[in-house]
Amino acid sequence: MSHPHDGHEHAAGFDAKAATWDDDPDKARQSGEVAAAIAAALPLPPRCRLLEYGAGTGLVTTALLPHLVEPEITVADNSSGMRQVLADKVSAGVLPSPTRVWDLDLETQTVPTERFDLVLTSNVMHHVQELDRVLAAFAQLLDHGGHLCLADLDREDGSFHDAGFGGHHGFAREDVAARLEAAGLAEVRVGDAGRVVKHGRDYSVFLAVARRA
Repeated sequence: MSHPHDGHEHAAGFDAKAATWDDDPDKARQSGEVAAAIAAALPLPPRCRLLEYGAGTGLVTTALLPHLVEPEITVADNSSGMRQVLADKVSAGVLPSPTRVWDLDLETQTVPTERFDLVLTSNVMHHVQELDRVLAAFAQLLDHGGHLCLADLDREDGSFHDAGFGGHHGFAREDVAARLEAAGLAEVRVGDAGRVVKHGRDYSVFLAVARRA
């Protein structure tokens, strides 16, 4: 996902990486860990209406498919390159038809009127400047009783990204929980969701789960 300070340039960076994104086996491993944490944390409804925001190539949703019976899937990303990969996966049957592919940036766009049982996002929010605006949008997108699952980096020392990165160096778990409650979500729980390996180092990942009351 891009953010306002370098939006087009940042999205273009992900456009360039999209075609080879899945060549890194560690991305699939890490997405699988997040999906396993979601499946362990929630009773997933059989006809789950799912939105993955900042989906990239849809790896977390793909890893969740064995836990879903008749899902209605929407994958959203503001990188045109990622959306092309997502569309190709739908055509190939990797993502079930009729998975919808959306161009969505909740920092700048109005919130869609559709409602979902599950909104999930993984390693996206550290790119987002307007955190509270996007969290409020997630709450709005959830139907009553629906859940938000937010996976991201624990607070890190700034070594994860290259110099010039304008986002967040991970998050403190208590800060994420407080922001979710401020967005009007209830029953907030934060636990472990595996790790990301980068530059030969392990960075721990949390999963925050909250419900729209």
